[in-house]
Amino acid sequence: MNLTGNTFFVITIVLVVIAVLLPLLLWSRLRGPAVVRGACRLFMVVFAQATAVLMVFVSVNNSNGLYGSWDDLLGTSNHVNNAVDLGPSGTGGRQIAALPKVRQTFEKVDEPGLGNGLRRTYLKGAVSGVEGEVYVWLPPQYDDPAYRDKQFPVVELLAGFPGSSKSWFRAMKVQSRIQPLIESGVVAPFILVSPRTMLLGDKDTGYANVPGTVNADSWLTVDVRKMVADNFRASLAPTSWAIAGYSAGGHGAAKLALAHPDRYSAAVSLSGYSDPAAEKTSITGADPQLRRENDVLNILMAAKTPPRVSLLATGEGADGYLPGLALRDAAKPPTTVEVRPTVGGHITRVWGAELPYAFRWLTREMHLEDGTPGEGGPGGGAGRQDRPEPEGAEVDEPSGAGGGMLE
Repeated sequence: MNLTGNTFFVITIVLVVIAVLLPLLLWSRLRGPAVVRGACRLFMVVFAQATAVLMVFVSVNNSNGLYGSWDDLLGTSNHVNNAVDLGPSGTGGRQIAALPKVRQTFEKVDEPGLGNGLRRTYLKGAVSGVEGEVYVWLPPQYDDPAYRDKQFPVVELLAGFPGSSKSWFRAMKVQSRIQPLIESGVVAPFILVSPRTMLLGDKDTGYANVPGTVNADSWLTVDVRKMVADNFRASLAPTSWAIAGYSAGGHGAAKLALAHPDRYSAAVSLSGYSDPAAEKTSITGADPQLRRENDVLNILMAAKTPPRVSLLATGEGADGYLPGLALRDAAKPPTTVEVRPTVGGHITRVWGAELPYAFRWLTREMHLEDGTPGEGGPGGGAGRQDRPEPEGAEVDEPSGAGGGMLE
């Protein structure tokens, strides 16, 4: 039975009703020795409390997308087939655009609470050795015949930990928040891509490559990006890609963008942190060397040349805002960091409210202000002149013109 399905939630409601009725009907009718009557009454009290807690947990999980499956909840899921050493580039020395094309079959997603227009595929990462589901949402213009020859910008979405690949659509309601802005031309027509990030059961990967354990970095920055470019009208050029995340995903978004300016040109970190040890289950935070290497501030300061990346950091106090200020103080052109304070705590309601501003900011920083695809992609290819394309990137040829094969 699906953990996040309506069926299981209804069952928990039925159990709560039964738990309430049992003492009302049986409390004074119990017969037998006092010990037996006491034990039965204790069982009814415990059963009522347990079912109430279960119902609340399922409701909260369904609303926030914390755990996508029973394996995720129990910490038994493992989506890593192998984790060879891929070197500093995360590609094993290969050019991303030169890798074999990845053709995927997509299914339409029809689940309550996820909104409309979602499609899902199960990707086996040829480079990272990771496999998992990837959700894709296409903007209204994508299927418009007027844009059939145009490429679209992409935002890769990272959930927190714990968090499922559905979180951005269920809890954050990202597509319903930005679709009206896209239709009005305020926000560029972004493709939204949400891959699985819980890869090691109850351990946070730190969005890093750790040989012998996991290649989470390559899964997100190589395999997922390559799959999107091969199946949809999207380029591999960094000017076409941004990455966004909340909480642990905010850490991942900032880290991956600053570490790979050849893959992303902008990032949004909602209540993210710099030090990976802020997440107690992080495998990168537990090891001193990995902690230093994956600290976002250290990555920025250690860069041989300042990365050509725009970063938006939001948060409250030490929860995102102060780390963002530290990054802003350390940034040197062409790196830019905008820090935006929030109030209300570390919750999806606060992060969701930031999305309209965040996507307007992405539109501006990625030079897509006109909101309509032009030559080379949405925004008329603006901003491409001052950003070098990655070596071997296929920029001009629209790929996946059919928008992915649907079952």
